[in-house]
Amino acid sequence: MRFIIKLIISLCIIIFCTQIGRKLPTLAGLIAVMPLTGLLVLVWLYIDNPGNFSLMNEYTKGALWGILPSILFFLTAFLCFRKHLSIWIVIGASFAVWSFAAFIHQWLLNK
Repeated sequence: MRFIIKLIISLCIIIFCTQIGRKLPTLAGLIAVMPLTGLLVLVWLYIDNPGNFSLMNEYTKGALWGILPSILFFLTAFLCFRKHLSIWIVIGASFAVWSFAAFIHQWLLNK
């Protein structure tokens, strides 16, 4: 039952951002990347692992440094959209850049 509640709350946030994005795309972008997602994950992790502050610390460290690959993802998408590239090229290029940055992220944090 707990999984279903987590799923419904998470889906509601995504749908909410999509609906706002139709009228106010910059606000939807802000909401989509705000710490709300990170907060949800922190809450879910804490509920599933109460008192495991080592897990919480590692998650927040990964999220903090994970901001950099995410910035590169959106920067790549932004630059591709400015060149009027197709959505599939934008998504492919953005995920390629993010994947490379995420690999480096994990390599550095797990050294």
